Amino acid sequence: MKIDNKKTGRAALAGKRLPVSLLLFIGMLVLSCNKMDTAPTDRYTELNYWTSTEKANLVLNTAYGQMLDNNNNFFYNEALSDNAYAGRGDVNGVLSISSGVYDPSLGRLDDEWKFHYAGIKTSNTLLENIDQVPGINAGLRDRMKAEARFLRALHHFQLATWYGDVPLVTKTLSVSESQSITRNSRADVIAFVLKELDDVIAILPVNTSYSGADIGRISKGAAIALKARVLLYESRWAEVVTECGRLIGTADNGTYSLFPSYTGLFKPQNENNSEVVLSCGYVPDLRTYGGFIDFVPISVGARLNGLAPTQELVNDYLMTNGKAIADAGSGYDESNPYQNRDPRLAATVVYDRYQWPMNDGSLKTIYIKPGSDPDPNAPDEYKSGSVSSPTGYYVRKYYDSTANNFNSGLDLMLIRYADVLLMYAEAKNEVAALDQGTWDNTVKLLRVRAGFTDPAALNYDASLSQAQFRDIIRRERRTELAMEGLRIFDIRRWKTAETVLNGYVHGAKFADPSVDNGYIRANLRSFVAPKHYLWAIPRDERALNANLTQNPGW
Repeated sequence: MKIDNKKTGRAALAGKRLPVSLLLFIGMLVLSCNKMDTAPTDRYTELNYWTSTEKANLVLNTAYGQMLDNNNNFFYNEALSDNAYAGRGDVNGVLSISSGVYDPSLGRLDDEWKFHYAGIKTSNTLLENIDQVPGINAGLRDRMKAEARFLRALHHFQLATWYGDVPLVTKTLSVSESQSITRNSRADVIAFVLKELDDVIAILPVNTSYSGADIGRISKGAAIALKARVLLYESRWAEVVTECGRLIGTADNGTYSLFPSYTGLFKPQNENNSEVVLSCGYVPDLRTYGGFIDFVPISVGARLNGLAPTQELVNDYLMTNGKAIADAGSGYDESNPYQNRDPRLAATVVYDRYQWPMNDGSLKTIYIKPGSDPDPNAPDEYKSGSVSSPTGYYVRKYYDSTANNFNSGLDLMLIRYADVLLMYAEAKNEVAALDQGTWDNTVKLLRVRAGFTDPAALNYDASLSQAQFRDIIRRERRTELAMEGLRIFDIRRWKTAETVLNGYVHGAKFADPSVDNGYIRANLRSFVAPKHYLWAIPRDERALNANLTQNPGW
């Protein structure tokens, strides 16, 4: 079946933006609690809606569109971690959360909760009704049900990751049921998610079997990769090795490989490349996101800076000889800090004297150090309290130079093959099995693709301990996946958030040299363990349902 789609290869959208009328009648359908013997003819109900495969597919398209909560969160979640700072208002609650000054009334907590349960409801609606569609192809029906089950499992996984124990909802609830349901244990929710993924893995096709407008649909490989991520967050290392191994070095469950260019990976002309395992689809002019107007340098058209990478992130990029900047013999020069660094730094972060590629092929120098810009307006220079970056850094990764007024239709990758390799390397190390073969097929591959050439950065070092390899892999994960919304989940599962999210978040060395050696103090953060490892159950949800208990400390 082909989906009406103006852009080949949309994963999460799987079709054009749904018209308001369709959203309204799907909402009426989803909210319907009672069936009547006679279907009314003046409105959509469960009895008169499910009359064609096309209508069923529209509901599935809605479920796909609910895969990612508020596209801004994909980027702004980085400011929940030590990778970025959002200092222009409390966008999506990230400033309150990162500063540790929030409580159960924070809107972000309620929005996240409602978003995932809305997505679960859409999937349940399809699963409960698709069997009644007359004449639907059985194979297509089963695949569509598997896609909906995947999405329902994804929502439950995300809920359990943020909140711990949450209600496990596998059917459409009546109003009274929704106001009396209790929280299931996190262990039970995760067990459900893993069982669902096992079931759909057996049904879903491999990625290469999709063609035309179906390219980018949820595949067998996506379900395996999500299962690996769930197991990773549970520290079930041997099982992570097994699941990642199903995608590495074999085409049995799909065909994946690293895209040759790290920079090119995030350009619209390379969407749906060999590295994409699961992505959230966008379509130019139809379904877009416009956050980059507040991420990139002011001099290239931004209105202000709302999301700024941190010095802590910049510090973690290796030198080209494979050494950390603080290592003896690294060659790091604090007065020239961006020279001879991991090439992924320049693909991700804009720093002082950065050479910004313009659409006409020229390069524009970005002046950020105070007093350095020959333009008297100096729009990008660091100045405390101005609209420029509060850390002295801007965002480069995912910038879409083809976007109309920063409204990008570039897909956002939720799982890519590089992540699979890093999950595999981490898990192999945790079971004390990180040998040269594993290194060469994971970390070394990533560094070669990034542009490292020095053998010292590429070769396996058998003298390193498990703890040393753990630090290397965690650093590699940070720099490979920076600004992709995953860092907050890593530092939570590693239980390092209480260390890296306490104290000042810093920016470039443009401040008073007598304070923190001149590095900007952008914000003071607080993370209270164990309280902040789980979000509070939203106040409004508990007001509606007294059976929802609260997490410890809240």
